[in-house]
Amino acid sequence: MKVGILGAGRIAAVMAETINRMNPRTEVFLHAIGSRSLERAQAFAAEHHVPKAYGSYEEMLKDPEVDLVYIATPHSEHYANIKACIAAGKGMLVEKSFTANAAQAHEVIKEAEEKGVFITEAIWTRYMPSRKVIADAITFGGIGEVHAIQANLSYPISNKPRITDPALAGGALLDLGVYTLNFAMMFLGHWVTEVSSSCIKGPTGVDLIDNIALTFKGGKCASLMANACCPSDRMGYIYGEKGYIAVTNINNPEKVELFNADHQLVKTYKIPPQITGYEYQLISCRNALERHELSCIEMSHQETIDIMELMDELRKDWEVTFPFEEEVYE
Repeated sequence: MKVGILGAGRIAAVMAETINRMNPRTEVFLHAIGSRSLERAQAFAAEHHVPKAYGSYEEMLKDPEVDLVYIATPHSEHYANIKACIAAGKGMLVEKSFTANAAQAHEVIKEAEEKGVFITEAIWTRYMPSRKVIADAITFGGIGEVHAIQANLSYPISNKPRITDPALAGGALLDLGVYTLNFAMMFLGHWVTEVSSSCIKGPTGVDLIDNIALTFKGGKCASLMANACCPSDRMGYIYGEKGYIAVTNINNPEKVELFNADHQLVKTYKIPPQITGYEYQLISCRNALERHELSCIEMSHQETIDIMELMDELRKDWEVTFPFEEEVYE
């Protein structure tokens, strides 16, 4: 599987590094970089040993050797990038958040499915082996039925344009809160019955601090916080009747600990070694493409839409909209 990277920013560099360090036996290879600037594409290619550099996205999508496009552009650009990939018949791995809103997600997923084009969302925590480690700890660790989850993810990044600029679909929710939502819904399911929340907005009108409370079918709940103003411990807690699980760093789990009802540490689960964590998405994409599937089992199209619809509902409550949205909330 030859990968073309669309966009030459920070996460594109991480992806390039990941592919270059992957074992050739995985049959995943870095092939091309596409940027809006040929000079930038060539500089990226030289630094990251990319065989081909293109000065426009359209040129890269014409390359017949590109099997999978990794879309690494800002949230605001995903919709147009996805449409271009579908037109070119190129399968794609789309960085989170998948699109800026649910209307865009519905449209492009429907179009991709109708035209038989592979597309999946790059929410890396869904693909990591740590997901199974946590799920197994819940099932076999003896904590009993799970009733609640807490999770937070925060970094001091409120000065970055991707956070502050509404035109880039900025805000803490699409950048950070999406991880907390995915953490809760991976382990409690997607049957959200009630949503309540509040946010603190920045000067540009986007959300910078989010507090979210979700109620799930069966009387379960999640308390989530995302914060672009300051760091946090990034912890996730899964509370069962007989104990609980602590996950260090929900954005890229480093340690999973099991505690009993007396708060005694019962077991520490090892997280498998990784290159960067991005490799698991690529392997899943390769497997799905080999099976001629249109998405990855780790993140179905419906699950992507569920997350996008939930984030739309939150933004509607907060009155946070982006300038390119006309009738998002009908």
